[in-house]
Amino acid sequence: MTGEYQHTLDSKGRLFIPAKLREELGDTFYLTVSDERCLWAYSAASWQSFVERVRSMPYVDRKKMRPFFACAARCELDAQGRALLPAPLREFAGLTKCVAVVGCDDHAELWDSEAWKGVHAGETTPEYLASIMKELNF
Repeated sequence: MTGEYQHTLDSKGRLFIPAKLREELGDTFYLTVSDERCLWAYSAASWQSFVERVRSMPYVDRKKMRPFFACAARCELDAQGRALLPAPLREFAGLTKCVAVVGCDDHAELWDSEAWKGVHAGETTPEYLASIMKELNF
């Protein structure tokens, strides 16, 4: 998934999912917490890959992944292309009104727009990009 989209939560906590990402996420997708103050959104197929990768871990390591499953929610799009984001997940990511939907390879990330501005600004400097390319031998 690629691209960045800005949308607004409605009063019921529903978010419009951009058409391009709806095609990739599908009518039913999975939403969960992440290792940053945002949410991860996975298509059913990508979620299954995530689950399989966790299942391949030793049990001791699998337990460490518990929060990703305990907080996960299955979301469905309505006829207008909106998904209801559960309140606990909105609270985790600090989503109140303006939301940045960001493509991130096999999933999308949902950020508070102001929080995303700071992350994006820090990650898109030439110096940062050069250091990442060097670190990853890319």
